[in-house]
Amino acid sequence: MTVSAMYPGTFDPITLGHEDFVRRAAKLYDKVVVAVAANTGTKKTMFSFEERVDLAQQTLAKIDNVEVAGYEGLTIDFAHDNNLAVIVRGLRAVSDFEYEFQLASMNRHLTQDVETAFLTPTDKFTFISSTLVREVASLGGDVTEFVSPHVKEALLAKVGRD
Repeated sequence: MTVSAMYPGTFDPITLGHEDFVRRAAKLYDKVVVAVAANTGTKKTMFSFEERVDLAQQTLAKIDNVEVAGYEGLTIDFAHDNNLAVIVRGLRAVSDFEYEFQLASMNRHLTQDVETAFLTPTDKFTFISSTLVREVASLGGDVTEFVSPHVKEALLAKVGRD
């Protein structure tokens, strides 16, 4: 039996923490689809949808059983329509749990065909978030330890520091 999973998010931008998470998920599942959300609800993204998909594709290109896809609409619909049996989500801190638990419960209510699995980050990536990386870059800080070189270049261009 093969089990395919998805890792949804906005990835604005994709970080080394995301990359590490995907590598670890790729060891657990036969295929992992990194699903970049087009519509982010109330979140305002720094990078366009196309840029976020492209940066994720560049970052994850060397992981054999991983593909990147953009999507619109409900995450659970994307999973169901693409025969993805599992939604993999990350829990960086206890504060993430309540929100992630609500999402998992809603998804289970919408369909019984897709499960949610949680992974915690590798210790050195626990504190990294796209929001913090964007803020550090916009305030002139060095983001080398948090993102791939091509993402750093794109981020610095966005904040006018290229």
